Amino acid sequence: MLTYNISQHMKSIICREAGFDCPAVIKGNTEEEVIQKAEEHVSSVHNIKSENMSPEMQHKMRGLIRTTSSLS
Repeated sequence: MLTYNISQHMKSIICREAGFDCPAVIKGNTEEEVIQKAEEHVSSVHNIKSENMSPEMQHKMRGLIRTTSSLS
């Protein structure tokens, strides 16, 4: 039987699911890390600065974060 420690689980968000035509998958160890990396990605790739993101978009991004095994 396989068991996983909490440290073996990663958080991720798929850019396409946030409404962009983009295959990027942003990963991190915590929800906050994923949000930070996603904001950097959206800023650098899609030219949308985090301060220009609506509260609705930020809420939507948080809702799209998934927990996955880092072994997959």
